[in-house]
Amino acid sequence: METTTGEETLTGAPIMADSQRLQAARSGDREAFDRLIEPYRHELQVHCYRMLGSLLDAEDVVQETMLKAWRKLDTYQARASLRAWLYKIATNTCLDALRASRRRGLPYGLYPEALHGAAALPPVADPIWIEPFPDACLAPSPHSPEVRYEAREAITLAFVVALQSLPARQRAALILRDVLGWGAGEVGELLELSASAVHSALYRARRSLERAHHGSDLSGLRPALADPELGELLGRYLRAWESADVDGLIRLLKEDATFGMPPLPSWHRGPAAIRDFVLRNVLDGEAAGRWKLLQTRASGQPAFGWYRRDEGLASHTAFAIQVVTIEAGLIADVTTFGFPSLFPFFGLPMMLSEAEVGPWPS
Repeated sequence: METTTGEETLTGAPIMADSQRLQAARSGDREAFDRLIEPYRHELQVHCYRMLGSLLDAEDVVQETMLKAWRKLDTYQARASLRAWLYKIATNTCLDALRASRRRGLPYGLYPEALHGAAALPPVADPIWIEPFPDACLAPSPHSPEVRYEAREAITLAFVVALQSLPARQRAALILRDVLGWGAGEVGELLELSASAVHSALYRARRSLERAHHGSDLSGLRPALADPELGELLGRYLRAWESADVDGLIRLLKEDATFGMPPLPSWHRGPAAIRDFVLRNVLDGEAAGRWKLLQTRASGQPAFGWYRRDEGLASHTAFAIQVVTIEAGLIADVTTFGFPSLFPFFGLPMMLSEAEVGPWPS
């Protein structure tokens, strides 16, 4: 059996160092280039997601970043790290995209609370909605003493919504400095800002976030810690939906719980209003077995992939990604993102067969 050395793989093939890959890429070797930049793909995706608030847009920007890097490789002088060079391309591509886009958010911040008993407003198809991010795609990153926000904390829906309220360059400066731990000089070089301009942008961005959360130093953005009762709570929640037990569902909610389903702009607050909406729009009629939920994690929080039964067919089809916020052992918010195109990013199938669905919960 062949052994591994510092110069060979298990099969005995030589390992190409990054410097060699860079030289080969500059000579037109696209495979060497792809291998060179692949280690940075996930972290660039997370960075672009924080900038844009959209998983799909972030993926597009990462693809565009890789294409630009390939085309501009002859301009890379290696004065900065390859990682920093890729971040500069990605950040500037995000800034260009933001100039032509509207601010993204959730129903709670973009529309007034729905009146009790009012019919749901029609969906808004414009690209104005924050999208959830799969925890499985969260790239590990080294933390420095300068980092203010942990990696999972910095993809929560509340944090990403707060970021979207900032001007684009302030947003970039705060992400690079407070989330990724870059030095002020590095941030200034990437954004082509003076040191004083970086400090000013950071000061304004931090103050804006604190004002948005009533001076709480953003402590409310931190996701609830897991506890021994979490699995039981989520199990009861899942069974309530799948068996159409609306009363069981409502018993799991806080008194001021909120419920939204983008792209529907309507949102609801409190058990009574949520119960009324759910009975009229989600669990109406003979609803037992209509929904199948697969547990996952999104935006640093518990989440579910929702599948709707195909009438007349023995299958369930991808419907939505639902993110659940838990506080003090109860559910404080339920946001259901009706974007089936997100399922592949979560490693979830687009369809479940009858055998995969199994028996209805009792």
